Amino acid sequence: MVNMAYNILAINPGSTSTKIAIFEDEKQVSEVTLDHPASEMAKFAKTIDQLDFRYGVIMNYLKEQNYDVHKLDACVGRGGYLHPIEAGTYTVNDAIVHDLTIALHGDHAANLGGLLARKIADPLGIPSYIVDPTAVDELQDVARISGMPDITRRAKVHALNMRAVTREYAKSQGKKFNEVNVVVAHMGGGCTTGCFRKGRMIDMYNGLDGDGAFAPTRSGGVPVGDLIRLCYSGKYPTVDDMMKRAVGDAGMVAYLGTADMREVDKMIANGDKKAALIKEAFIYQHSKDIAALAAVLKGDVDAIILTGGIAHGQDVVDGIKSYVGWIAPVVAYPGEREMIALAQGALRVLTGEEEAKEYKEMEEHEAF
Repeated sequence: MVNMAYNILAINPGSTSTKIAIFEDEKQVSEVTLDHPASEMAKFAKTIDQLDFRYGVIMNYLKEQNYDVHKLDACVGRGGYLHPIEAGTYTVNDAIVHDLTIALHGDHAANLGGLLARKIADPLGIPSYIVDPTAVDELQDVARISGMPDITRRAKVHALNMRAVTREYAKSQGKKFNEVNVVVAHMGGGCTTGCFRKGRMIDMYNGLDGDGAFAPTRSGGVPVGDLIRLCYSGKYPTVDDMMKRAVGDAGMVAYLGTADMREVDKMIANGDKKAALIKEAFIYQHSKDIAALAAVLKGDVDAIILTGGIAHGQDVVDGIKSYVGWIAPVVAYPGEREMIALAQGALRVLTGEEEAKEYKEMEEHEAF
């Protein structure tokens, strides 16, 4: 008897594109990035307003490729900004649809992933899932204390890719995901760093909201007193103005006018000393974050994993290794593995390796 492969459509929306891939079990048979013109996207006031447009683009592409969607066994989308949840694969239920539609914790293209998966899957009578969304939050209680009772530390990290590379590393060592302790630094357009103890991320630096090392377009953590004074200086009169100054117009792009590390390398090659200093500061700050999270693991670290687009730079990998290589071996998994991670999450449920989790709306009185 021949075992038939599961056909899975994975969907990963970005701000100006939608990446889709088709898998037969873990084998990727096709992938494409469907770009959306800025002029088209400008018509939509909110991200949720793009849903039908992106759905149409995906379905038209599949039709053009003569792909029979009735062959699909599941659709899986990148998860968005839900309330804090455990890691895992979740069935896209009405509660998820509600919270993604209202942009519960932020308006972001990732919110469309689960919605698109369900919109395609429902008419086909197949399941739709999200896997390890940005909302994954498994911090230990002590890690939630910020120093100000008004503010609770919450995890917002590149959970999908960070967990994927940890699984890949564990497999390379002949171990399971929940048998390793690692520190993972995701270094891309956004940068976040976390530490996994036996399969759970117990602490992290939330670079998405201005914590830890600076990123290509984000400030990371900055001196609080100076930040407060800047907020009241009149230079940035609204909350949106100040947020953009910290997330979007900050970090490397604020210092050097580019968010592309490859362009920074060209500047350095042409003798730009400021560019060299900023790059070294990037390496320095990320190394500090990694070392701090190694302390959370009490030095019991199997590996330090570097991932994201910037990990393609061997000099960045070597630079970080020079600071923290004494703690544990430093290994690089450049780029991102989000599409395969989405497919693998769905496949674990389809094969019965895991059970799909159920997301529930958080009651107003609940605290995570």
